[in-house]
Amino acid sequence: MSDTLSEAVYSLSSYDYPLPEHLIAQEPAEQRDQSRLMVLDCVANQIRHRRFAAVGELFRPGDLLVVNNSKVFPARLFGKKESGGRVELLLLHFPESNIPGEATALALLRSSKRPQSQSQLFFADDLHAKVEELLPDGKVKITLLYPTDVDLSTLLEQYGQLPLPPYIRRPKGNTVADSQRYQTEYAHHIGSVAAPTAGLHFSRDLLSELEKKGIKQASVTLHVGYGTFAPVRSSDIREHQIHQEFVRVPHETAARINATRSAGGRIWAVGTTTARTLEFATDKTGCVLPVEGLCGLYIYPGYRFKVVDNLITNFHLPCSSLLFLISALVGRAQILTAYAEAVAQGYRFFSYGDAMAVITKR
Repeated sequence: MSDTLSEAVYSLSSYDYPLPEHLIAQEPAEQRDQSRLMVLDCVANQIRHRRFAAVGELFRPGDLLVVNNSKVFPARLFGKKESGGRVELLLLHFPESNIPGEATALALLRSSKRPQSQSQLFFADDLHAKVEELLPDGKVKITLLYPTDVDLSTLLEQYGQLPLPPYIRRPKGNTVADSQRYQTEYAHHIGSVAAPTAGLHFSRDLLSELEKKGIKQASVTLHVGYGTFAPVRSSDIREHQIHQEFVRVPHETAARINATRSAGGRIWAVGTTTARTLEFATDKTGCVLPVEGLCGLYIYPGYRFKVVDNLITNFHLPCSSLLFLISALVGRAQILTAYAEAVAQGYRFFSYGDAMAVITKR
């Protein structure tokens, strides 16, 4: 389904597209499953327009829907330095604790003047941080300090904010709706700093409806890191250094996928995170294996998908590694044509935007 590979396919500028700013969604749809759905049917070579609530029409009994059950944690903290100056900290992963009351993490730090190494940051009476090391690009290594009888995740829920992407502007901070809607209904394993946004369209009622229709469901975990927002700076996309993210494919999920494929069912990945996880866990014969660890798989045109048949996804940023992944599945020219149609039809883009169903197997 991919382009005839030429140097243009590897050029970063080949993945740019015009997007009016008003189409960047600032708020979610009023109801999860009432967002719009573009159906890109690569087999029939046609585009159809639906509401997401009608996504069940695309499935047939025996298909398997695979979702990413990672949960976003409140990774953004606002506090003060020892000098009294304001500071903003964005944790780049869930802090790791080997000692009660202490947890280390890498973070992005914003303040009028960078604090010194070994200085303290204050977020609440029971939540401080010590700056262990100043790193390039505004990063720091910090140790969070808190009471030994309190769970850190509870403190982050109390004092932190979900880290919305930079293109969603909240001058007065997150809304109450953000705390609910920037999280999938099936989020379970805490660890992401950004939501696996394709899953935001699934309501509980819709998931139940699909199950009643005989559409099986399975879960993987990929903790989305801040690298998902990192711009691609290499003019040749093959030279881009993709970020690593923690993934887990449980034994029962691998078994269910392999059984579905053997029975002739189709594998539907919900989101690029799920697609990346499944392809990482699949061997050369097409068998999905249970895995747990860091995934550094970089998917761009020329890659041949081994297990993912169809994909539900959002509309991605120009010149992004996520757009490369979609282009590897359906072809760069075809995906850019679909995006141009989405712009013409007024679809809403990015995390809180509308959805696309990509069908490569009917």
